[in-house]
Amino acid sequence: MRSPHSSCTVRKAVIPAAGFGTRFLPATKSQPKEMLPVVDTPTIQYVVKEAVEAGMSDILMIIGRGKRAIEEHFDRSLELENELAEKGKHEDLDRIRAISEMANIHFVWQKQLRGLGDAVLHARDHVGNEPFAVMLGDTIIEAERSVTRQLMEVFERYHDPVVALEEVERSKVSRYGVIAGREIEDGLFLVHDFIEKPSPDEAPSTLAIAGRYVFTAEIFDHIERTPPGKNDEIQLTDAMRLMVKTRAMYGLRFRGRRYDIGNRLDFLKTNVVFGLKREDLREEFSAFLREIARDL
Repeated sequence: MRSPHSSCTVRKAVIPAAGFGTRFLPATKSQPKEMLPVVDTPTIQYVVKEAVEAGMSDILMIIGRGKRAIEEHFDRSLELENELAEKGKHEDLDRIRAISEMANIHFVWQKQLRGLGDAVLHARDHVGNEPFAVMLGDTIIEAERSVTRQLMEVFERYHDPVVALEEVERSKVSRYGVIAGREIEDGLFLVHDFIEKPSPDEAPSTLAIAGRYVFTAEIFDHIERTPPGKNDEIQLTDAMRLMVKTRAMYGLRFRGRRYDIGNRLDFLKTNVVFGLKREDLREEFSAFLREIARDL
Protein backbone atom coordinates (compact mmCIF):
# COMPACT_ATOMS: atom_id res chain seq x y z
CA MET A 1 0.00 0.00 0.00
CA ARG A 2 1.42 3.37 -1.02
CA SER A 3 2.25 5.82 1.75
CA PRO A 4 -0.02 8.88 1.46
CA HIS A 5 2.88 11.15 2.39
CA SER A 6 5.51 9.77 0.00
CA SER A 7 6.84 11.92 -2.81
CA CYS A 8 7.81 10.54 -6.20
CA THR A 9 10.99 12.65 -6.32
CA VAL A 10 14.20 10.97 -5.13
CA ARG A 11 16.56 13.59 -3.70
CA LYS A 12 18.81 11.62 -1.33
CA ALA A 13 21.31 8.82 -1.76
CA VAL A 14 22.59 6.49 0.96
CA ILE A 15 25.98 4.81 0.48
CA PRO A 16 26.76 2.01 2.97
CA ALA A 17 30.53 1.78 3.46
CA ALA A 18 31.07 0.31 6.91
CA GLY A 19 32.29 -3.25 6.20
CA PHE A 20 35.75 -4.53 7.10
CA GLY A 21 36.74 -5.56 3.57
CA THR A 22 38.43 -8.73 4.83
CA ARG A 23 38.92 -10.07 1.29
CA PHE A 24 41.55 -7.37 0.76
CA LEU A 25 43.58 -7.87 3.92
CA PRO A 26 46.20 -6.76 4.71
CA ALA A 27 45.55 -3.68 2.50
CA THR A 28 42.27 -2.96 4.32
CA LYS A 29 43.69 -3.28 7.83
CA SER A 30 44.05 0.50 7.95
CA GLN A 31 42.39 1.57 4.68
CA PRO A 32 38.71 1.27 3.73
CA LYS A 33 38.12 -1.05 0.77
CA GLU A 34 35.95 1.71 -0.73
CA MET A 35 39.09 3.87 -0.92
CA LEU A 36 41.06 1.32 -2.95
CA PRO A 37 41.85 3.11 -6.21
CA VAL A 38 40.69 2.14 -9.66
CA VAL A 39 43.69 3.56 -11.53
CA ASP A 40 43.96 6.80 -9.52
CA THR A 41 40.43 7.36 -8.22
CA PRO A 42 38.94 5.77 -5.09
CA THR A 43 36.10 3.38 -5.83
CA ILE A 44 33.62 5.32 -3.71
CA GLN A 45 34.26 8.49 -5.71
CA TYR A 46 32.85 6.75 -8.81
CA VAL A 47 29.72 5.94 -6.78
CA VAL A 48 29.30 9.55 -5.66
CA LYS A 49 29.76 10.66 -9.27
CA GLU A 50 26.94 8.34 -10.34
CA ALA A 51 24.65 9.79 -7.66
CA VAL A 52 25.42 13.32 -8.83
CA GLU A 53 24.82 12.33 -12.47
CA ALA A 54 21.42 10.98 -11.37
CA GLY A 55 20.56 14.43 -10.04
CA MET A 56 21.19 13.92 -6.33
CA SER A 57 23.43 16.19 -4.27
CA ASP A 58 22.37 15.08 -0.75
CA ILE A 59 24.40 11.98 0.10
CA LEU A 60 24.63 10.09 3.39
CA MET A 61 27.50 7.66 3.90
CA ILE A 62 27.26 4.92 6.53
CA ILE A 63 30.77 4.34 7.82
CA GLY A 64 32.39 2.37 10.63
CA ARG A 65 35.64 1.97 12.49
CA GLY A 66 38.71 2.65 10.36
CA LYS A 67 36.75 4.58 7.71
CA ARG A 68 37.92 8.08 8.61
CA ALA A 69 39.83 8.24 5.31
CA ILE A 70 36.52 8.43 3.46
CA GLU A 71 35.52 11.55 5.41
CA GLU A 72 38.91 13.11 4.79
CA HIS A 73 38.80 12.33 1.07
CA PHE A 74 35.59 14.29 0.53
CA ASP A 75 36.64 17.17 2.81
CA ARG A 76 38.90 20.01 1.71
CA SER A 77 42.66 19.70 2.30
CA LEU A 78 43.90 23.28 2.54
CA GLU A 79 47.52 22.23 3.08
CA LEU A 80 47.51 20.12 -0.09
CA GLU A 81 45.71 22.84 -2.05
CA ASN A 82 48.29 25.44 -0.97
CA GLU A 83 51.14 23.09 -1.88
CA LEU A 84 49.72 22.50 -5.37
CA ALA A 85 49.07 26.22 -5.87
CA GLU A 86 52.63 27.14 -4.86
CA LYS A 87 54.04 24.60 -7.31
CA GLY A 88 51.82 25.81 -10.12
CA LYS A 89 50.02 22.47 -10.45
CA HIS A 90 46.72 24.10 -11.31
CA GLU A 91 45.18 21.10 -13.06
CA ASP A 92 45.74 18.88 -10.01
CA LEU A 93 44.47 21.68 -7.77
CA ASP A 94 41.22 21.91 -9.72
CA ARG A 95 40.72 18.14 -9.52
CA ILE A 96 41.29 18.08 -5.76
CA ARG A 97 38.94 20.99 -5.10
CA ALA A 98 36.26 19.42 -7.28
CA ILE A 99 36.12 16.34 -5.01
CA SER A 100 34.97 18.35 -1.98
CA GLU A 101 32.42 20.20 -4.15
CA MET A 102 30.80 17.13 -5.74
CA ALA A 103 27.86 16.97 -3.34
CA ASN A 104 26.61 17.74 0.15
CA ILE A 105 27.95 14.65 1.94
CA HIS A 106 26.98 13.60 5.46
CA PHE A 107 28.29 10.75 7.60
CA VAL A 108 26.70 8.41 10.14
CA TRP A 109 28.63 5.79 12.10
CA GLN A 110 27.52 2.15 12.25
CA LYS A 111 29.23 1.31 15.52
CA GLN A 112 28.46 -2.41 15.40
CA LEU A 113 28.58 -4.21 12.05
CA ARG A 114 25.29 -6.10 11.87
CA GLY A 115 24.79 -6.36 8.12
CA LEU A 116 23.66 -4.27 5.17
CA GLY A 117 20.09 -4.04 6.41
CA ASP A 118 21.23 -2.54 9.71
CA ALA A 119 23.52 -0.11 7.85
CA VAL A 120 20.58 1.17 5.78
CA LEU A 121 18.49 1.51 8.95
CA HIS A 122 21.05 4.04 10.20
CA ALA A 123 19.84 6.38 7.44
CA ARG A 124 16.32 6.65 8.87
CA ASP A 125 16.67 10.01 10.63
CA HIS A 126 18.39 11.60 7.63
CA VAL A 127 15.94 10.28 5.06
CA GLY A 128 12.74 10.90 7.02
CA ASN A 129 9.65 9.92 5.02
CA GLU A 130 11.21 10.53 1.61
CA PRO A 131 12.06 7.96 -1.06
CA PHE A 132 15.80 7.45 -1.39
CA ALA A 133 18.46 5.59 -3.34
CA VAL A 134 20.88 3.05 -1.86
CA MET A 135 24.19 2.63 -3.70
CA LEU A 136 26.79 0.13 -2.49
CA GLY A 137 30.13 1.81 -1.99
CA ASP A 138 32.23 -1.02 -3.48
CA THR A 139 30.36 -1.37 -6.79
CA ILE A 140 30.98 0.73 -9.90
CA ILE A 141 28.42 0.68 -12.70
CA GLU A 142 29.22 2.24 -16.05
CA ALA A 143 26.34 3.21 -18.30
CA GLU A 144 25.46 5.85 -20.89
CA ARG A 145 22.88 7.10 -18.38
CA SER A 146 23.36 6.71 -14.64
CA VAL A 147 21.88 3.37 -13.57
CA THR A 148 20.50 5.06 -10.48
CA ARG A 149 18.81 7.57 -12.80
CA GLN A 150 17.28 4.62 -14.69
CA LEU A 151 15.87 3.28 -11.41
CA MET A 152 14.56 6.70 -10.44
CA GLU A 153 12.65 6.93 -13.70
CA VAL A 154 10.93 3.60 -12.98
CA PHE A 155 10.09 4.83 -9.48
CA GLU A 156 8.64 8.07 -10.85
CA ARG A 157 6.34 6.01 -13.10
CA TYR A 158 5.12 3.48 -10.53
CA HIS A 159 5.88 5.12 -7.13
CA ASP A 160 7.04 1.71 -5.86
CA PRO A 161 10.51 0.45 -4.87
CA VAL A 162 12.80 -0.77 -7.63
CA VAL A 163 16.19 -2.55 -7.65
CA ALA A 164 18.86 -2.92 -10.31
CA LEU A 165 19.20 -6.41 -11.79
CA GLU A 166 22.01 -8.12 -13.66
CA GLU A 167 21.94 -11.48 -15.41
CA VAL A 168 24.62 -13.76 -13.91
CA GLU A 169 25.78 -17.31 -14.51
CA ARG A 170 23.73 -19.83 -12.53
CA SER A 171 26.92 -21.20 -10.99
CA LYS A 172 27.50 -17.78 -9.37
CA VAL A 173 24.03 -17.01 -7.97
CA SER A 174 25.12 -18.02 -4.45
CA ARG A 175 27.12 -14.76 -4.31
CA TYR A 176 24.05 -12.56 -4.69
CA GLY A 177 20.47 -11.86 -3.75
CA VAL A 178 18.25 -12.93 -6.65
CA ILE A 179 14.62 -12.37 -7.59
CA ALA A 180 11.62 -14.39 -8.56
CA GLY A 181 9.39 -12.32 -10.81
CA ARG A 182 7.53 -11.74 -14.05
CA GLU A 183 8.77 -9.57 -16.90
CA ILE A 184 6.07 -6.96 -17.58
CA GLU A 185 7.97 -5.07 -20.25
CA ASP A 186 11.41 -5.28 -21.80
CA GLY A 187 13.88 -5.48 -18.91
CA LEU A 188 11.36 -4.56 -16.19
CA PHE A 189 10.17 -7.22 -13.74
CA LEU A 190 7.38 -7.25 -11.19
CA VAL A 191 9.08 -9.00 -8.28
CA HIS A 192 7.33 -11.79 -6.37
CA ASP A 193 10.17 -12.73 -4.00
CA PHE A 194 13.80 -12.05 -3.08
CA ILE A 195 16.21 -14.80 -2.02
CA GLU A 196 19.57 -14.05 -0.39
CA LYS A 197 22.51 -16.07 -1.77
CA PRO A 198 20.60 -19.19 -2.87
CA SER A 199 22.32 -22.34 -4.10
CA PRO A 200 22.18 -22.78 -7.89
CA ASP A 201 19.49 -25.43 -7.41
CA GLU A 202 17.36 -23.18 -5.17
CA ALA A 203 17.64 -20.01 -7.26
CA PRO A 204 14.35 -19.03 -8.94
CA SER A 205 16.22 -17.06 -11.60
CA THR A 206 19.65 -15.81 -12.60
CA LEU A 207 18.67 -12.16 -12.10
CA ALA A 208 20.91 -10.83 -9.34
CA ILE A 209 20.50 -7.64 -7.34
CA ALA A 210 23.30 -5.38 -8.55
CA GLY A 211 24.01 -2.96 -5.70
CA ARG A 212 21.57 -0.16 -6.62
CA TYR A 213 18.12 0.36 -5.08
CA VAL A 214 15.38 2.98 -4.79
CA PHE A 215 13.21 2.57 -1.68
CA THR A 216 10.34 4.25 0.05
CA ALA A 217 10.76 4.96 3.75
CA GLU A 218 8.64 1.88 4.54
CA ILE A 219 11.76 -0.24 4.14
CA PHE A 220 12.92 0.92 7.59
CA ASP A 221 9.91 -0.68 9.30
CA HIS A 222 10.62 -3.95 7.50
CA ILE A 223 14.30 -3.87 8.46
CA GLU A 224 13.31 -3.46 12.11
CA ARG A 225 11.13 -6.58 11.81
CA THR A 226 13.88 -8.60 10.11
CA PRO A 227 15.69 -11.14 12.33
CA PRO A 228 19.37 -11.87 11.76
CA GLY A 229 19.86 -14.19 8.78
CA LYS A 230 22.96 -15.53 7.03
CA ASN A 231 26.19 -14.78 8.91
CA ASP A 232 24.00 -13.66 11.86
CA GLU A 233 23.51 -10.32 10.09
CA ILE A 234 20.39 -8.34 9.24
CA GLN A 235 20.15 -8.86 5.51
CA LEU A 236 18.63 -6.13 3.37
CA THR A 237 17.32 -8.81 1.01
CA ASP A 238 15.34 -10.40 3.86
CA ALA A 239 13.73 -7.03 4.65
CA MET A 240 12.85 -6.64 0.97
CA ARG A 241 11.28 -10.09 1.10
CA LEU A 242 8.97 -8.85 3.85
CA MET A 243 8.21 -5.66 1.98
CA VAL A 244 7.23 -7.34 -1.29
CA LYS A 245 4.42 -9.13 0.55
CA THR A 246 2.61 -5.84 1.17
CA ARG A 247 3.35 -3.68 -1.86
CA ALA A 248 4.52 -3.90 -5.46
CA MET A 249 8.28 -3.93 -6.05
CA TYR A 250 10.13 -3.89 -9.34
CA GLY A 251 13.45 -4.98 -10.75
CA LEU A 252 15.16 -3.31 -13.71
CA ARG A 253 17.67 -5.21 -15.82
CA PHE A 254 19.76 -2.14 -16.42
CA ARG A 255 21.70 -1.08 -19.46
CA GLY A 256 25.33 -0.82 -18.44
CA ARG A 257 28.22 -2.81 -16.98
CA ARG A 258 28.82 -3.53 -13.32
CA TYR A 259 32.29 -3.76 -11.77
CA ASP A 260 32.34 -5.46 -8.37
CA ILE A 261 35.34 -4.25 -6.38
CA GLY A 262 34.52 -6.62 -3.53
CA ASN A 263 37.05 -9.30 -4.46
CA ARG A 264 40.66 -9.32 -5.61
CA LEU A 265 40.19 -10.79 -9.09
CA ASP A 266 37.41 -8.42 -10.12
CA PHE A 267 39.35 -5.53 -8.64
CA LEU A 268 42.35 -6.38 -10.84
CA LYS A 269 40.14 -6.80 -13.92
CA THR A 270 38.48 -3.45 -13.28
CA ASN A 271 41.81 -1.66 -13.06
CA VAL A 272 42.85 -3.13 -16.40
CA VAL A 273 39.58 -2.09 -18.07
CA PHE A 274 39.69 1.44 -16.67
CA GLY A 275 43.40 1.77 -17.39
CA LEU A 276 42.77 1.00 -21.05
CA LYS A 277 40.08 3.69 -21.15
CA ARG A 278 42.55 6.39 -20.14
CA GLU A 279 43.95 8.33 -23.08
CA ASP A 280 47.10 9.21 -21.14
CA LEU A 281 47.80 5.54 -20.33
CA ARG A 282 46.21 3.47 -23.10
CA GLU A 283 49.09 3.23 -25.58
CA GLU A 284 51.87 2.27 -23.17
CA PHE A 285 49.56 0.13 -21.01
CA SER A 286 48.29 -1.79 -24.05
CA ALA A 287 51.84 -2.46 -25.19
CA PHE A 288 52.72 -3.70 -21.70
CA LEU A 289 49.72 -6.05 -21.60
CA ARG A 290 50.59 -7.48 -25.03
CA GLU A 291 54.14 -8.06 -23.84
CA ILE A 292 52.92 -9.83 -20.71
CA ALA A 293 50.42 -11.91 -22.70
CA ARG A 294 53.16 -13.25 -24.98
CA ASP A 295 54.90 -14.75 -21.95
CA LEU A 296 51.82 -16.50 -20.56
